[in-house]
Amino acid sequence: MTSSRIRRRILPLMKLVTTCVAVLLATGVSISGTQTIDLTKYTIVDLSHAYGPSTVFWPTSPKKFELEKLAAGKTEGGYFYAANMFAMPEHGGTHLDAPFHFSENGLTTERIPLEQLVAPAVVIDVTASAAADRDYRATRDDVLRFEKTNGPITRGTIVLLRTGWSRHWPNTRAYLGDDTPGDASKLSFPSFSEDAARLLVEVRGAAAIGVDTASIDYGRSTDFMVHRVAAAKNVPGFENLTNLDQLPARGALVVALPLKIEGGSGGPLRAIALVPR
Repeated sequence: MTSSRIRRRILPLMKLVTTCVAVLLATGVSISGTQTIDLTKYTIVDLSHAYGPSTVFWPTSPKKFELEKLAAGKTEGGYFYAANMFAMPEHGGTHLDAPFHFSENGLTTERIPLEQLVAPAVVIDVTASAAADRDYRATRDDVLRFEKTNGPITRGTIVLLRTGWSRHWPNTRAYLGDDTPGDASKLSFPSFSEDAARLLVEVRGAAAIGVDTASIDYGRSTDFMVHRVAAAKNVPGFENLTNLDQLPARGALVVALPLKIEGGSGGPLRAIALVPR
């Protein structure tokens, strides 16, 4: 029997097996006695903004999100077919900052361990402070107060900072504090402080840190110390997150998977959270 005939016989069987496994996992049925995730016990929260013409990018970014239609319509065979081509900078919209973004020897996007991208999460809420001061930087004391109320942040946890800033998306001026093309000197939005980042990254051993603003450094930063502190420990950052108000202070499981770009300094990120019902 030729190899092509073997493939024709095996491929349909492989597709059937894959489909059956997917259905079993989705319904929480165990396979050979192994434990599976019963998704009916969780609310799935989308933590990513969609990419499109209104996606917010850093003011000095040379390009925005571009979508080129390659095909869309009926084919000669009578069925519909559509395909597009897209292009965008690594750092725009909801995205991941790889450690290599601010560390010459840091991990590139494709080398970040999955354990740092799929992990239990805590959400530190500084919305009141950010509403009073749009340049607010979450402090070490904010982290310690969170722990006093919610328990210690354990090693391997994804730490998310909720500022409430995603309510401004996609109004660039309101979100970034300024919308002057090519000029990042007038930005104004909240984020982490260096002392909070050092506590989370160097002491608590956070798997990753993320925020619902444009940067893990606050808008007026000129030295990007939070990026540098995180990158030095190979801790990735998640930026431009959304819907953090739908997550509990702790108890959610975050799945934050970027495009696996070889040699990348970051990449577009589809992040979700599984929240126990």
